[in-house]
Amino acid sequence: MEEAVRKFKPEALLVGGTIRGRDLAGSAATFLETGLIADCTALDVEIETGTFVGTRPDYGGNLMSMIICPKQRPTMASVRPRVMKSLPPSFGREGEVVRIDVNLEPDDLNTEVREFVPIEKVGVRLEDAQIIVSGGRGLGSAKNFEIVEGLANVLHAQVGASRAAVRSGWIGTEHQVGQTGFTVRPRLYVAVGISGAIQHIVGIMNVDYIVAINRDPNAPIFKMADFGVVGDLFKVVPALTEELRNVSTAELAPWQKSSIR
Repeated sequence: MEEAVRKFKPEALLVGGTIRGRDLAGSAATFLETGLIADCTALDVEIETGTFVGTRPDYGGNLMSMIICPKQRPTMASVRPRVMKSLPPSFGREGEVVRIDVNLEPDDLNTEVREFVPIEKVGVRLEDAQIIVSGGRGLGSAKNFEIVEGLANVLHAQVGASRAAVRSGWIGTEHQVGQTGFTVRPRLYVAVGISGAIQHIVGIMNVDYIVAINRDPNAPIFKMADFGVVGDLFKVVPALTEELRNVSTAELAPWQKSSIR
């Protein structure tokens, strides 16, 4: 990668913010002696100056920073999977794919991969879920996650959580949604007792429909929600769960398989 960059001299180098991509991006930026904007949620170019700009959450997700690399090239940026919506196909566009020969000898490799053994996740696959019901600090305790699980069961949904709930030890990290957890893109996201800190909002920016249930009418989550319920979650969620439980499977199935009504 270092040789290719020095040969073609790109203005920007984009890398997927996966586990391997982060490792590769950090190493490449070190060798290229340039800056790396990690975990971007937005990318842009200033038309007047041609400067590449990356936007990412900072300070634990409490602020959004716009970062530039004015002195070195290329500007490097990594983007987390699912954080941006795919644009519709534009068949009139054309691009050039440049294939580069990689001249590596066996002695250049410090590690040899013998086998890939996939690890099957049991139960929790937030990144693939079509419906997620998440609980936050407003639940008050681990035991109260039963309310979230009950609603998730009738919706055939996965259970998510805010960082506050995970840090409190109420639920495992595999359920965490947000900047330091999973970036998700379900068709329906129900936020129960979640205030809506930036670090959580980053993880649900591209959800189709957000339903927020919170007793605080000024909670930031309502600014992003498509539907908001201001009320006591301990009354609202059980009532909603019971109402949905009374809906027949025949009526519920098309709603889950096709568009949300």
